[in-house]
Amino acid sequence: MAGSDAHPAPAPMGGRLITPWTVFLGLLALIAVFFIGKRLIFGIGAVSNINDGYPWGIWMVFDLVIGAALSCGGLAMALMVYIFNKGQYHSLVRPALLASAFGYTLAATSLFFDLGRYWNFWHVFWPRYAQANSVIFELAVCMTAYILVMWIEFTPTVMDKLGMQGLRRKFEKWLYVFIGLGVLLPVMHQSSLGSMLVIFGPQINPLWQTPLLPLLFLISCLAMGYSMVIFEASVTSVGFRRPLERKILGSIGLVLKWFLIAWLIARFADLVWRGALDPAFVPGARSLMFWIENILVAIPLFLLWTPAWRGSPQKLFLAAVAMALQGIIYRINCYYTAYDTGDGWNYFPSLPEVMVSLGFIAMEILAFVIVVRLLPVLPAPEPSPNSAPAS
Repeated sequence: MAGSDAHPAPAPMGGRLITPWTVFLGLLALIAVFFIGKRLIFGIGAVSNINDGYPWGIWMVFDLVIGAALSCGGLAMALMVYIFNKGQYHSLVRPALLASAFGYTLAATSLFFDLGRYWNFWHVFWPRYAQANSVIFELAVCMTAYILVMWIEFTPTVMDKLGMQGLRRKFEKWLYVFIGLGVLLPVMHQSSLGSMLVIFGPQINPLWQTPLLPLLFLISCLAMGYSMVIFEASVTSVGFRRPLERKILGSIGLVLKWFLIAWLIARFADLVWRGALDPAFVPGARSLMFWIENILVAIPLFLLWTPAWRGSPQKLFLAAVAMALQGIIYRINCYYTAYDTGDGWNYFPSLPEVMVSLGFIAMEILAFVIVVRLLPVLPAPEPSPNSAPAS
């Protein structure tokens, strides 16, 4: 979208595409491609430690479940700007949407490689094979549709770069349809990531097994989305030497604070109601991970409690990092720590699995940097009032 009086129009950041940092990211991506090729040729057992007791591994939990939640900045800003009509946050929409589109695309790609018979992936979309009553079917369809919707939402950015203003104005008359879908679809599949665990019943420890899992996953993903908006804005401010939008990010911090309060109330009210809090006081790995998960909620809540602290870039950044870590730990707890498939089974990710996951992260960051340098995604830096006009 074009800029307003309050915010300059987005502009390409420019600069060199080949730097020591981008070369390093490219090397990580190439290592991931090597192990992916090995997996495709020799089978998933050649690179992965998953087994019959633990049929999902790091590619499923970290790349998909956690990766999709960390990519909810687009959903978070769509709710703020288009549903609640908070236009002052518009400058954050494009970078959040771009990060979400890359994050979701790579998360879905990682799931493809996690399939045992990956060549049959199309079965989930074919009526003859589709299981319409399956939570995983809903996840696959909604996530695929959401990825398509996000890239459609991003097309005005490309049109701006190509000077297709007339076509963009015509396209934006219908953009509200995709914005609506862009809110509905992630709400559906993010809550379904929690629903998928509900059907596991007693295999999930009572500290995490609850009918409220869909709600908890939805609140958590929105909190992670707002955290990532703050994180991305802070990092791009430093990386591209741009001024930090402190006032706007402070307001985002206030929204994040209320999501944290809602999550804590729902989490502990559910535990008390079900009488499931006792295992939290039994010494062991699960109780330790439970308290780490909740301490990581308390830290950003403390840092965001007062307006003065929300105005501090350092405290905002630390709060965003802590909340992102909390969402990561919560999902690891739900899918790993709490999961008990019976005696004799264990899982720990192999080095190739870890390198593939790191490679996907590197690909996302590298792609984001390249697109931001070439396309009008971030608001153009405002000229200094003391700078002389160009001759």
